[in-house]
Amino acid sequence: MKPCIFVLARFFSLTWSVCKPEAGTRPLALCWEIVLSKAACVVADKLLTFCCNYLREGTPYEVPEHIPMEGPLQTFVHVCHENGQWMSRLPEKLWDIPLYNLALPGSHDTMTYCLDKSSAVSGNESKLVKFLSKCLPCIVHPIIMKWSITQVLTVTEQLESGVRYLDFRIAHKANDPSMNLYFVHMVYTTVTVQDILWEILRWLETHPQEVVIIACRNFDGLTKRHHNHLVACIKSVFQCKLCPRNVVPTLRTMWHLGHQVIVSYEEEVELEKHCELWPPIPYWWGNKTSTRALIRYLERMKRMGRPGKFFVAGINLTENLRYILVHPFGSLKKMTLQSLPCLKIWIKQQYPGQKKKCINIIAGDFIGNNDFVKDVIELNTKINPPLHCQSELEQIAFNSQLPNL
Repeated sequence: MKPCIFVLARFFSLTWSVCKPEAGTRPLALCWEIVLSKAACVVADKLLTFCCNYLREGTPYEVPEHIPMEGPLQTFVHVCHENGQWMSRLPEKLWDIPLYNLALPGSHDTMTYCLDKSSAVSGNESKLVKFLSKCLPCIVHPIIMKWSITQVLTVTEQLESGVRYLDFRIAHKANDPSMNLYFVHMVYTTVTVQDILWEILRWLETHPQEVVIIACRNFDGLTKRHHNHLVACIKSVFQCKLCPRNVVPTLRTMWHLGHQVIVSYEEEVELEKHCELWPPIPYWWGNKTSTRALIRYLERMKRMGRPGKFFVAGINLTENLRYILVHPFGSLKKMTLQSLPCLKIWIKQQYPGQKKKCINIIAGDFIGNNDFVKDVIELNTKINPPLHCQSELEQIAFNSQLPNL
C-alpha cells in the first residue's frame, strides 16, 4: 500500500500548492474546505481504488488513442443527402415567410466532432477542473472527452444532412502569440475557425439556394484585436453572401439578392460597427439531465412567448457532476440516445410560425443519429396561412404519449 499512500500524499500536496491562500487568511481551514469538497473526495476515493487494483492485478491504465463510438450511435449515424437541398424544394407559398417563422434544424455545439484530445482545458473552466486535468490527466481527460463531444458529423456532413443553424463557440488559446482562433467545449478543437468558414463557403457554392445561420458566441479569451480579426475573416470569406440585418430574410428576397449566410454575433461593439452582423440569437437552454424536465422547461418557455425574430429551442440534455458520478460508465452519447424517442414525439407536435407558442430553430446533439433533421423540416408542411399553433387538445394528446422517465 505504500505506493498508494505516496500517490495520495502527492495529490493532496499538489492541491495545497494550487489552493495555497495568501497571507492573512486561514490557510488550514481554506485549504481543507477546497480539498475536502465533494469532487476532491470522490477523486481521492477513485484514485485509491485504482491504486489498489493496480497493485493487486498489475494492470496499467492506458490512455486510449481515441474515444470509441458506442454501438447504437455508430450504427445509426448517417448523412441523409436528400436533405442537402431542402430549402430550394420548399413550396412557393413559404418563399415569402421570414426564416425566423420557419422551422429550421440546428446542431448544438457544432464543432465538437474535432476536439483535440491532447488539448489543455479551456480558460473558462473552473480552477478545480484545470487542476485535476493537470495532475490526473489519464483519468480526467478521457472523462472530459466523453462528456464534451456533442457531434460526430463534420460541418459539411451536417449541412448536407439538412442542418441550417450552426452553433460556434469561439476561443483563443491562452499564451498563443498567433491570431489563430479555435472552437471550444471544455477543450479546444484541432481545426481553426478560418478553415471552417472556407469549408462552409465551398459547400454553399454548390448549394446556391440554401441559407445557413451561424451563431458566433461564448467567446473565450478573445481581445478586441481578435474580434476585429474574426469579423474581418467572416466578411472576407463570405463577402456578398452575407445578409445585412436590415433585410427581411425571406427565401425569395435572399435568393434575389444572392445572400446565403446570416451571422449572429455576441459582442455589442462589433454589432454597432458592422451591419452584416445580426444580434445574438436567444437559446433556450434547459440545463436538465432528464428528458421530462427538459420538455417541461421548453413548454414553460413557449407559454411565456417566443422572441420576435430568430431563436433556438435546445433539445440537448446537460450533465452535471452528480449525474457523471452516478453514471461512471456513461457518456453524453448514451444520455442523448436514451432521450431521442421522447424528444421525437415532442418535435412532431410543434408548429412553426409567428404566434406565441410557435417554434423556430430546434437544435440538438448527435445530428444524424435519427430522423431529427427530417422531423424538423417536415414541420414546415403545417404552415398554411393563417398559421395555427398547437391547441390544448393536441398538448393533452402529446402528454399522454410521454413514457414515464
